Amino acid sequence: MRPDPRWPRHAQGFGLVAAMFLLIVVTLVVIAMARLSAAQHGSNSLAIQQARAYQAARAGLEWGISQAMKTGNCVAGEPDLSAHNLAGFHLGVTCSSNSYLDNDGSASKIFRFTSTAQNGTPGSRFDYAYRQLAATLEKETP
Repeated sequence: MRPDPRWPRHAQGFGLVAAMFLLIVVTLVVIAMARLSAAQHGSNSLAIQQARAYQAARAGLEWGISQAMKTGNCVAGEPDLSAHNLAGFHLGVTCSSNSYLDNDGSASKIFRFTSTAQNGTPGSRFDYAYRQLAATLEKETP
């Protein structure tokens, strides 16, 4: 019995090789998409935590400024954020002040505030965020 000339020997099994090639390519594409999705999710989470850290640091500045306006003195501390949407952030506010006389002889005080917000310690979590903001306030003293 002679081989059928319509089906040459070198063409046999090509379908299996092509199917395996497509299967491998599709698998690699799915793995790449899964990695990109995970990276995108991580960067979105980090962006949200950074925005929350900014808001916490800003809240610390506002707290320090309001304390200085009420009392006329520097008030440093660690305001509690647990009752707010910023729970989980550690907030520290420092203040320094200098008194001076203007050219016209009126007494003024300059307050310098630094507010630092962070959610944990560096390297302790994948979405660690840290923000430090500073503000200066000049207030005339009576």
